[in-house]
Amino acid sequence: MVFWLWIVISVLAVPPIAVGLVLAVTYLYVRWKYMGFLTRIFQEKPLFVVPRGEPDPSAEEVTLSAPDGLALRGCYLSTTAPQRRGVILFGLEFGSNRWACRQYCQALIEAGYDVFAVEPRNQGDSDRDPNYEPLQWVTDRDAADMRTAVAYLRARSDADPSGIGIFGISKGGSTGVLIASTDPWVKCVVTDGMYGTHTTLVPYMQRWIQIYSGNRRLQRVMPSWFYGMVGNVGVKRVARNRGVTYPSVEKAAARLNRPLLMIHGAGDTYIKPEMAESLFARASGAKTLWLVPNAKHNQALHVAAEEYNRAVVEFFDRHLAQEAAEPMPV
Repeated sequence: MVFWLWIVISVLAVPPIAVGLVLAVTYLYVRWKYMGFLTRIFQEKPLFVVPRGEPDPSAEEVTLSAPDGLALRGCYLSTTAPQRRGVILFGLEFGSNRWACRQYCQALIEAGYDVFAVEPRNQGDSDRDPNYEPLQWVTDRDAADMRTAVAYLRARSDADPSGIGIFGISKGGSTGVLIASTDPWVKCVVTDGMYGTHTTLVPYMQRWIQIYSGNRRLQRVMPSWFYGMVGNVGVKRVARNRGVTYPSVEKAAARLNRPLLMIHGAGDTYIKPEMAESLFARASGAKTLWLVPNAKHNQALHVAAEEYNRAVVEFFDRHLAQEAAEPMPV
């Protein structure tokens, strides 16, 4: 009886073992044949027309010192309304300068919000780190520089004791979610064109392998999690070579647990809407996804300016200004 029991167990165990061996061999084959393509493509910079603003003489020029001593240049724009309703930290998109915040935040400034924008290292007029070359992916350096900006706002003599909001574009939005997920002083977040590494990389890998491999059988056998596993190995390899780490925006979104307005262009061909939806699905807390029809990457403001400004102002009115105005429970 025991003998036959072992026979049955062995027969049942063969299919999982066979599948595991197939996946292991496929994994080694993909790493050997395609890892070079992955690491090269991951490090390519996108071709975007990056907006840059002109200096505003009414703004307060600020210089911050990053943890490693680099000087970060920022500008503080005070509200033109009779009474301040809150403070917003603006996260810049990759390659933009600090003055680009004006076009996104003019409606907020008029509605009663102070806005602070800081150029991360190697961007705009901030100091350059000779050992660091930024890409469009969020790194530990970006997170450290934004934490420096949050610490500055907390230490100002006119700091809002109730906290701040974050409004970030593209990479700046992804970095903002990383910071907000671990700092309770950040009360709410608005992003436009935000993306994560995993939710962006896996769909692109599935497309890359169709381009570089004619093996249809190989393409059919690999599930999404398999691409993710290979992609993570490639990202870690790039991180080691570049001397950085790539924090997970997906994990940050999952632990955010505070109000999030995620804006994305429905016509975005770079960070496709389904990538944004996959990232949005991971977010916790009160959340809203607004896919702006016909808008390309970071172009939602230009496509639907009036509705865009109204949505952003109303979000911060509800989740930042109103919360600060309500009395604390005893």
